[in-house]
Amino acid sequence: MNNREKAGSLSLQRPPPSRIGMESMRLLLASPLLLLAACNGHGGADDPIGVGGKKPHNYAGVGAGDTLRFTGTEPFWGGSVSGTALTYTTPEKPGGITAQVSRFSGNNGLAFSGTLDGAAFDMAVTEAACSDGMSDRSYPLTVSLQIGADKRVGCAWTDKRPFTEPKAP
Repeated sequence: MNNREKAGSLSLQRPPPSRIGMESMRLLLASPLLLLAACNGHGGADDPIGVGGKKPHNYAGVGAGDTLRFTGTEPFWGGSVSGTALTYTTPEKPGGITAQVSRFSGNNGLAFSGTLDGAAFDMAVTEAACSDGMSDRSYPLTVSLQIGADKRVGCAWTDKRPFTEPKAP
């Protein structure tokens, strides 16, 4: 039996290694787009009917013109987003680092993304009561933040949706 006959008897052939890498890379690059599409919820006339027979809608808890303020601990961090301008503060940089961000409004919250000091910046804001763990304040929004590989969780508020604190005795 020669090599050609041996090869012909095999039913499975593996694609060249470069093809496997390209297919994996395409899937990896397409994944964020697929997730973004799944979160659409633009509420248009052609949207499918959602849970309970209602059409999905964009989150409106924080308006595009509102200034969102956020804070977190361990380590201490905070800042604000107004329009597409973000300021991120830490004890080491109390004046903050500024960056341009883009805003995405989904069904259950909103997100801001951009680049901060050379690292990818992604912040998700959702409707959930929040405590900073150090004060008696109660915040109306929860923040999940990722800067590069660092992940943090904190709280957020706006002037229209302020944090509350107990009355002084």
